[in-house]
Amino acid sequence: MPGFQVHQGRTALYLEDHIDTDRIIPARFLSMVTRSGYGELLFKDVRGEAFPLDQPEARGATVLVVGTNFGCGSSREHAVWAIQQAGFAAVIARKDPDSPGFSDIFRQNAANCGLLLIELQPEAHAALAGLGQGAEVEIDLPSQQVRFGGREAGFDIAPATKDALLQGLDLIGTTLTLEREIAAFEERHRP
Repeated sequence: MPGFQVHQGRTALYLEDHIDTDRIIPARFLSMVTRSGYGELLFKDVRGEAFPLDQPEARGATVLVVGTNFGCGSSREHAVWAIQQAGFAAVIARKDPDSPGFSDIFRQNAANCGLLLIELQPEAHAALAGLGQGAEVEIDLPSQQVRFGGREAGFDIAPATKDALLQGLDLIGTTLTLEREIAAFEERHRP
């Protein structure tokens, strides 16, 4: 997968809190045996004329802006795949004092699959959301900054996740960077 450096795109807003993985990708679609075909299933059971992502201003958006505790519920990589295959390069959530922007399992699945998750403090998140659907945003991963509407907001990211995203490495790719060390270990520990 390509490395993530600086991304410029437009926003799609789905600002509800506590969106669980079953709403992101309904469980009945988890029996598919391929890793493709999930983009059109993103939020399948709640899509429609009034749904925020179906508004004309949200078409072609590559940055999904959500509320807090996004991706809670059961673990499924399919939720991350659906978001990526629907064209989103990053998801920006609100981090409240009493609630994380993302659930822990969703955060790990996103890191494993190469989806950038960003948590913004409530004030910065409100300013971004206040720009409405289709707002221009720039995400600078090396400097850990989000730029929008003449503002700049910093975000934290685990160093290992940041490094993998910058290099475009998933779990297998990260493991393969240690191939020489793994082979040396195996050679030393042969039965």
